[in-house]
Amino acid sequence: MSQRRYFGTDGIRGQVGSEPITARFMLQLGWAAGRVLASGRRGRVVIGKDTRISGYMFESALEAGLAAAGCDCRLLGPMPTPAIAYLTRTLHASAGIVISASHNPYHDNGIKFFGADGSKLPDATELAIEALLDAPIETIASAQLGRAERVSDAPGRYIEFCKSTFPYGSDLRGLKLVVDCANGATYQVAPSVFRELGAEVEVIGNRPDGLNINVDCGSTAPEALQRHVVASGADLGIALDGDGDRLVMVDHTGALLDGDELLWVIARDWQQQQGIAGVAGTLMSNLGLELALRELGISFSRAKVGDRYVMELLRDKGWLLGGESSGHIICLNRTTTGDGIISALQVIAALRNADRDLYTLKQGMVKLPQQMINVQLQPGFQVLASDAVLAAVCAAESELGDRGRVLLRPSGTEPLVRVMVEGDDATQVARLVAALADEVQSAMRAH
Repeated sequence: MSQRRYFGTDGIRGQVGSEPITARFMLQLGWAAGRVLASGRRGRVVIGKDTRISGYMFESALEAGLAAAGCDCRLLGPMPTPAIAYLTRTLHASAGIVISASHNPYHDNGIKFFGADGSKLPDATELAIEALLDAPIETIASAQLGRAERVSDAPGRYIEFCKSTFPYGSDLRGLKLVVDCANGATYQVAPSVFRELGAEVEVIGNRPDGLNINVDCGSTAPEALQRHVVASGADLGIALDGDGDRLVMVDHTGALLDGDELLWVIARDWQQQQGIAGVAGTLMSNLGLELALRELGISFSRAKVGDRYVMELLRDKGWLLGGESSGHIICLNRTTTGDGIISALQVIAALRNADRDLYTLKQGMVKLPQQMINVQLQPGFQVLASDAVLAAVCAAESELGDRGRVLLRPSGTEPLVRVMVEGDDATQVARLVAALADEVQSAMRAH
């Protein structure tokens, strides 16, 4: 496979104003994508965005580039990433484009593509787009230029789709929710989904101003939600991230549930309702999730960190449920990508089926103590090739037995190795992770 220059595991992302997150590049990207996606015929591309102020600029630049290549645009406005995946399918578009940097600060932005089926673009298509990013823009004949129009009913279409994933004949009447929209892309649609299903809903993080996305709110900063749930006497809280594909929840006591715990709640319910073959997690998924699933007789496998790799594992295994500790949960029997709103509905359906509250139901999974130390790596040092480090890992794993886990994971973006230890004894975990981090540093000094 050719070397990628721009596309990473989750599209193209960076700081606004620094290459490649510039208006000039987005114009070129729109044209290149249009050339590839149209492939000699008239293409149709849907474009959605989150609430960052730079989204206006990049939407216009992409629209111009696509039009120059002969592609029509359907502009969705601020919409969650999973909504764009859904509308790409239902509007029979050639592709969907998301303008978002997810849970990052407002001064970052990025681009993600979906194929016609609502899934990530194939690698070959991304590489074909990259191959045109240095070519001069050639505008198609004027009579064949692309046109653009707003899809005014996009929010309503997606709201109805989300509601359709909740069990038929059930509703949320009698349930009081607090929903934190992270001042992001879900600020219009998320409250409507839960209200239209009958819940009493209080909303926070629903006043985006272009600059406050993810600021002290949403799934990456749920403290305000935790306080609000307790103060209002709500049954539970729902926190989404800036583009709406991640979810964490809060029980009525204010305690936080991460993606691992929510995965377990959904898996337990699915097993009881229709059976479930297995669950996909990542290298960072808590060992408590694996052990709790084992007690239910549910298989569990780990992928590399990143929703792209979770999706690949699900497809390889033929499974339907997977996710990450961060709250990116994929329910492939409901939709094609991670979706915070739909995942929350599956958790609430599990509560309804079990006739329990979230605080009680979550007791079936116990997270094991987990500690991680980031160790700065020297250039050229291969930590996983060090005999001394590997011997220390083996010794730690032997001491932990089957109730613990050791992970050394070199960062893909920084000169760091992440040293992680899990186990059922917090004191032992702290001792072992510190000893392993020291061993890595000693091995580097001796290198």
